[in-house]
Amino acid sequence: MTNSKIHPTAIIEDGAHIAPDVTIGPYCVVGPHVTLDQGVTLKSHVNIEGRTHVGAGTTIFPFASIGSAPQDLKFGGEPSRLIIGKNNTIREHVTMNPGTEHGGMETRVGDNCLFMMASHVAHDCQVGNNVILANNATLAGHVVVGNYVIIGGLSAVHQFIRIGDHAIIGGMSGVESDVIPYGRVKGERAFLAGLNLIGLERRGFDKGDVKKIQRAYNQLFGDEGTFEQRVDSVSNDFGDDDTIMKIVEFAKAKDKFPLCQPQKKSA
Repeated sequence: MTNSKIHPTAIIEDGAHIAPDVTIGPYCVVGPHVTLDQGVTLKSHVNIEGRTHVGAGTTIFPFASIGSAPQDLKFGGEPSRLIIGKNNTIREHVTMNPGTEHGGMETRVGDNCLFMMASHVAHDCQVGNNVILANNATLAGHVVVGNYVIIGGLSAVHQFIRIGDHAIIGGMSGVESDVIPYGRVKGERAFLAGLNLIGLERRGFDKGDVKKIQRAYNQLFGDEGTFEQRVDSVSNDFGDDDTIMKIVEFAKAKDKFPLCQPQKKSA
């Protein structure tokens, strides 16, 4: 704990690993199996328990509950883990749970993510880098979220759903189907509303590349043939484009749930 700043009201249980330059504010509780890497900041009233590892430079705000037992009736106290990456911002009342025996024993969060107030990451989720969960956004168990995903406020993602890189979920959306990379979904029961064009522009995607992605999208969700045939057609036409092939590979890998689709046009 060399050079760490620990408030006298904080409780650090024996066995916890506290790196140098960690700041732990008033009334925080850190359990015996917790690891806090260099530069972690716990503002105040933060509870971290379980086999939780918090990466360097991460800041956790008051009343967050990190690493407590999963909200899963099948959980039997197995020594599962919660791994949180570097330079994340975890705001007030956020909850994150470790994995379960039936889900790989590990919940994992990447680097440079922002979890706004009262957002939730359930057991066995796998969250990529540079992800944003807005206020009260919730991930059910076993959800896989790619890099640079934004999930709007008050949205809920069904268990086992996959969300591809650079996708955006509109606020107050119920996501019950897999979301393709670069997709934009919205709605009470979320539907695919196009591509995340603004997000792609902000992240420096070339305009020509974005136009190619749009052509592939139009072909994939067009009216000709079956969806499987359109996937094969896009694969044949854009096989040399790694960006578009991410969509194709994502579509072919669907397992438990179908892909989120555009709304059907009224007759």
